[in-house]
Amino acid sequence: MDKAKYIGYRPTWAEVNLGNLQYNFQQIKRLLAPHTKIMACVKADAYGHGLVKVSRKLISCGVDYLGVASIDEGLCLRRERINAPILILGLLLEKDIGPLFDYNLTSTICTDDFAIFLNNAARKRKKIIKVHIKVDTGMGRLGILHKDALGFIKKIHKLKFLDIEGVFTHIACADINREFTLYQIKIFRDLLAQLKEAGIHIPLIHAANSLGVINYKESHFNMVRPGLVIYGLYPKRGLDINLKPVLALKTKVIYYKKVPHKYGISYGHTYVTKRKATIVTLPIGYGDGYPRNLSNRAPVLIRGRRFRISGRVCMDQMMVDVNDFPVKIGDEVVLIGFQGRKRITAEELAQLAGTIPYEIVCGLGNRIPRIYI
Repeated sequence: MDKAKYIGYRPTWAEVNLGNLQYNFQQIKRLLAPHTKIMACVKADAYGHGLVKVSRKLISCGVDYLGVASIDEGLCLRRERINAPILILGLLLEKDIGPLFDYNLTSTICTDDFAIFLNNAARKRKKIIKVHIKVDTGMGRLGILHKDALGFIKKIHKLKFLDIEGVFTHIACADINREFTLYQIKIFRDLLAQLKEAGIHIPLIHAANSLGVINYKESHFNMVRPGLVIYGLYPKRGLDINLKPVLALKTKVIYYKKVPHKYGISYGHTYVTKRKATIVTLPIGYGDGYPRNLSNRAPVLIRGRRFRISGRVCMDQMMVDVNDFPVKIGDEVVLIGFQGRKRITAEELAQLAGTIPYEIVCGLGNRIPRIYI
């Protein structure tokens, strides 16, 4: 592959392996009952992997639904002629509902006022519009409180121009609190039983995020909403699923020089050489979304050997002390991914940065071209 054709004139890029994406999707399906549907979360530019390309690949794999955060993400998919069902997981302002009708997007609702407004708008357009109702069972973010959900859904059910296609909740503590997670699932299941008793049938029921898919079969219902695991990243250690990382982050050595003992490197001289050394410069920095707090912490791979970032990460560059290891201009450097038998994972970087893998991959900016394999 001629990378220069895809990455332009700054030798920093991300490789997105669509074959690994397909593999991970198949691994998820194996954990589900045969008729359980999958809504793939492709919000935040498919977690930094590329919204359109990733969505197209998932559709070819048989995904049932796509989950996005905003109208804009939904519009991006529709304008690329992606016709799969799309749920806007975030809430909308009343003035922004037009694209729901024009582009066949499904809205999340959890307030009376918005539901009535949307119903009236649908009546004027002589259209019935699909909605999913969000129930708060303990996340404390969006959603009608679970104790009020039955009455709310009964009212929405009476609105003639809204079709309640789905009802869902979000698991808050699946990685740290099994007891509370099972409590959330129970009260959501209790609500479903009350809806059935009231004669209200809702086709799609979903609660499971990535950890729910793997560790909480009780949360599967008839649709699941995996995110991180689709991209080959683990939300928690020790999970019983085999995944392949989809994204690799790479750059090249653009400069190196010999510096003396006790020579300060980068802003603030937070790194000082302990001997005569070779310092290499890499064309990537926090302006690309690489976390600045990985300064002096994170590893890189050069010619199959691990080295550590030396000094503060700059906006466009970072430096690495390679001691007396031989390097050349143009040597490939791996920041996430494999090189030879060595590997750096987004999970490792997240731990070093004191954050989560989501933030590592979602933070990679559009200055970094994506190459699809």
